[in-house]
Amino acid sequence: MSKAADWLRQERRKVLGDWAAFCLSCGAAWRWFEEFEAEVPDECAQCGGRVLRRCASCNAPFSSAFAVECEECGKPLRPAELFGTRIRKRV
Repeated sequence: MSKAADWLRQERRKVLGDWAAFCLSCGAAWRWFEEFEAEVPDECAQCGGRVLRRCASCNAPFSSAFAVECEECGKPLRPAELFGTRIRKRV
């Protein structure tokens, strides 16, 4: 990743939030700052599904709303597909 892309990512996080959360059922996503974590809902307002904001295995937050595995421990966060479409491209 280029330095320009890293800079842009850091600026975006300063404005939108450092971490991401998403609904395991419908894929709705939120960005959040550490000090406002308590404001992230546990249940999705759209579908009533469970909202995930930290890894169930190691409790680490994740930086991408498209995460399918934990950046810290590598454990799966959710299936790699939602509504029959891959969440992330294969690398």
